This record gives sequence, C-alpha cells and structure tokens, in this order.
Amino acid sequence: MTQILVRWSEPLPAQDRFLRLLDELEHGRYEGYRLELDKRRFLTGRVLAKTLTAARLGLAPESVVFDATCADCGKPHGRPTVPGSDLTLSISHSGNLVGVAATDGVPVGLDVETSSRKADRSLIEYALSPAEQAAVAQLPEASRSAAFFVYWTRKEAVMKATGKGLKIPLQSITFSAHDAPAALVSATDPALDPARTRLADLKAAEGHRAAVAALTASELEVTEEHWLP
Repeated sequence: MTQILVRWSEPLPAQDRFLRLLDELEHGRYEGYRLELDKRRFLTGRVLAKTLTAARLGLAPESVVFDATCADCGKPHGRPTVPGSDLTLSISHSGNLVGVAATDGVPVGLDVETSSRKADRSLIEYALSPAEQAAVAQLPEASRSAAFFVYWTRKEAVMKATGKGLKIPLQSITFSAHDAPAALVSATDPALDPARTRLADLKAAEGHRAAVAALTASELEVTEEHWLP
C-alpha cells in the first residue's frame, strides 16, 4: 500500500513567520511574482511542503532546504526534492486553494483546478483522447465542463508524477469514466504504464476539483487534511 498525504490550505498571508521559511532562491522567486495572490500561493506551497517535510523527517521547518533545480534548464523552478531523503512532493494551486502531496519512494503528482472554469469544444478536443471525447459528448451540455475537468486533473496529476509534463500529449492518455474510480486505461508514452500507475480523485475543497497520482503498482491510501498555521 502506498500512503499519500495531501495537505491543503488557503493562500497564507505574507507574514514574517512564513517568509522566514524561504531560502534565498525561494525569496527571489517570491519577489519575482507581480501579483500579490501569486506571491501568496508560492509562499503557501513552500510553507506547506516544508512543515510537512519537517514533520515527516523530524526536523525544524526552518532547517528544511529543497533542491528545486529544473532538469531541463537548471533553474530553481523544478519539483522540490529533499537531498538525502526518498520523500517525494508535488505542489499545486488554483483559485483559493494550495496543496502539497507527499509520499515515500515513488514519484507523485498533484493537481487542483477551480470548478468554475468552463471547457469549450476546442479545449475538449485538445486535451481528451477520442474515447474520452466520445464519453463527454454523450453528456448533457451543462455537465460537460465538470466531466472534462475530472479528466484534466487526472491528466495533470499523472504528467506531474512522470516529471515530463506536457511533453506527453494529452490525447495519448485515456482514463476510466469521469464518474468511475480513477484509473489509467491506456497511454502511448512509456513513462505511463497502467500496471504501474495509480491515482485517486480528491475531495479538496468546495469550488475545486483535484486528483493525485503515483507511479507504483500498489494501491493508494490517500489522506487529505486542511492545515491551519
């Protein structure tokens, strides 16, 4: 059984007790955001990840240092990792919700989206496989966007778990029906093997949809919690 903890929070205020958890590179990224909400989302993601990591590894949050080096360009905007630990993390945010997923020893991916977003025909054709498009087309028009974003969060989660992101064509991935338990049915990219890919739709928070994925053959045991500082 692969245990995954998903910790959620609303964007935190830019208070000193949170800002002091950022290292120099993270402060640079924080200051690089122009919008205040984007700054708070980034800060919240790091605070969630560092407090969770500290609790798992028996450390003080102030002592947690991530390596976020991008494998493609070498800049510090990649997935945060903990040098010397097999703890794996994935951070996601949308609207008024920020989350981090954590597990041990297997790649993990988390995605959250606001439920107010709409999916037009071009987006559905861009992102969904032929089988998924056919399933969505059979739904009443008022239900299509909701179904689409179930598929979307699942796709984002598995692509984050691989670390390849949009290098994997979205249409090449097919999932179980939007109203069925989340499962990878097929994928053309060798990074995604249905026998070694597990995922789950999440409760997240009102007004949001979310999914988490892990590259493992074992079943997932997912715990969601809302963090209060």
